[in-house]
This record gives sequence, C-alpha cells and structure tokens, in this order.
Amino acid sequence: MRAFNAAASYAAQVGFTAQVFSQAAIHVRCYRELRDRFGLSSQMAVRAMGKAVETFKRDKRVCPVFRADGAMTYDERLLGWKGPAHVSLLTLQGRQIVAMVYGEYQAGFLARLKGQVDLILRDGTFYLHATIDIPEDSPIHPIRFLGVDFGIVEIATDSDGHNSPGAAMEAVRQRTARARQTFQATGTTSAKRRLKKMAGTQARFQRWVNHGLAKRLVQYAKDTQAALVLEDLTHIRDRITVRKRQRAKHHHWSFRQLRDLLTYKAQRAGVPLLFVDPRNTSRTCAECAYVDQRNRRSQAVFSCLQCGHTAHADHNAARNLATRGAVSRPDLVAPLLGQLAQA
Repeated sequence: MRAFNAAASYAAQVGFTAQVFSQAAIHVRCYRELRDRFGLSSQMAVRAMGKAVETFKRDKRVCPVFRADGAMTYDERLLGWKGPAHVSLLTLQGRQIVAMVYGEYQAGFLARLKGQVDLILRDGTFYLHATIDIPEDSPIHPIRFLGVDFGIVEIATDSDGHNSPGAAMEAVRQRTARARQTFQATGTTSAKRRLKKMAGTQARFQRWVNHGLAKRLVQYAKDTQAALVLEDLTHIRDRITVRKRQRAKHHHWSFRQLRDLLTYKAQRAGVPLLFVDPRNTSRTCAECAYVDQRNRRSQAVFSCLQCGHTAHADHNAARNLATRGAVSRPDLVAPLLGQLAQA
C-alpha cells in the first residue's frame, strides 16, 4: 500500500510537471520508473497511474500527494475471490491468500460482486470496499410530486405532512460532545482510551438514522406513485450564517449524506428524483404564492401576510418544493394523467 501510494504521487508529479493528465500520456513518461523504483507489478503500476489520473479529472490546478495508507485499487488481475472466506491479493512478494470476515447482510451479496475493489486501512484493520450489482426495480409511473424539505429540528418533512424529528440525533451529538470535552480535559491514559473507543459514535448513529429515513421516504413515494423532489443544497454551508453557539449543530447537519442515500435508494426502487432551487421556499405561501420574509414568523411557524394561511414552516416549504417539481418536469406525470383522462 505504501509503495502503491508513493508511486501514485510520483506519477501525479510527473504528469503535473509536464502538464499532461491522461492515462496514456503519464504512462509513457513514468511506467518503467514505477516498475523499477517502487517494485510494482505491471498492473499495479497501471492502477497507481490511474489513481493520479482520477484525481486530475477533479482538479488539474493542484498536484496531489497521496497518503502512505491511502486506498489501493485492486482489479480482477490483482485480486481473486477464493470461496466464501478467503481472497487472493497480489503483493510485492507475490500472491497471498488472506482470510476475510463479513456479516450476514454482506454474505447475501457475495454473488453480486462486480468490478474493482478498494483496499482500505482504517484504525489498524484492512477492509475491502467492493461494488455489488443489484438489479433496479421497474420505473414507476408517478401521478404526483412529493416534496421533501430538509431541516435540523425536523430532519425531513414531506409535502403530505409527515416529519422525522431530529431530537434523537441532536441528543447524541450533545452527549458525545460533552463526553469528548470531558475526556480531553482529563488527559489520562484511561480518558484517551475512552476517546478512541467513542470515535465515530455520532457518525454511525447519524448514518443509521439517515438510512432508515431514506428507506421510508422512498417506499412511501413508491407506494403513493410519487416523484420525489429535493432541495438542491449545493454549497449550502457557504451561503448560510449562524450564531457561534449554533455552529456545531449546523456543521454536523448530514444533509449531503441523506441526499446521497435517497438518490441511490430511489434509483434502485425506480422512483424518479428531482432537485430544484430551494430559494424562498421557506418564505413563499404554498396557497397563494405570496413571497415575504415576514411570512416566516419563527423556525416552526409560517403565516402568510396576504391570505392568512398558517402551517408548519417545513411542511409549507415541502409543498413549495413539490410545486416546483411539477413546474420543472410536468412530462413525468403528463402521459399517465392523459391516459386516465381518456379512460
């Protein structure tokens, strides 16, 4: 792994210096050097250059330097599955048969392993991150749009009025923050051991909550034949400003993770998913479309100054998202509605 990442950094430096960023151009300039200098096999050298090339696809302005224990890519020429409990990995000393451990959930997908695998080192333990091929359900034919508004007090609220309170997630965040602060101030060997043990507790809980929420939202949309409409929250952290005492809460708001989970679960279930501009959704009345900052009376209350419509602020915003989804993609429901009208 160290040799692989050192070779990837060297290949990146060669390409960056010559201002060439394709696999073929970097290959010509440093393939033999990677073989001789770092002791890599032919395919390992190719994968090391591939790691540099993938980074350049994201940003060509900076020359990357990879961590010594960064992820290492194994394809079918470097790795082979040996029954249900072992894997064959190519190392600098040749092939090695290594035992692997996995849970019951992962065992159900072994037959669907596909493509390359990443070897990851985390807290002294090696993991294989493998891709599986799961067939998608047949696409549904939506008859309506279901808006989903993300928040902090309410993690998600849909346009039908269902919400998912964030109190449990906030309680875990506060509890782990207090414990972390106490152990850091103590500084004893036992306290450091406790800190190491609790590392990742909050992140694991958040991911568990988001998985369950994403699953429920997608299943509800499928059952009610709805296309999901989400806020496009790209660069949201750069746009919002909050008080100092609220920064930790906003920083740990895992909306990107929830959005990613919803995206792949919706695709797998055949549910259409749209992203719309969330601008002024919290200030716009879902009944009369009147926009005014004063409509948002508080974090939880929306009251329209023009028509008097009153609702939970997140529910009102979710309804506006559903409306924007219908405006941006009327073609999603138009064919089926036309068939129903003819019938």
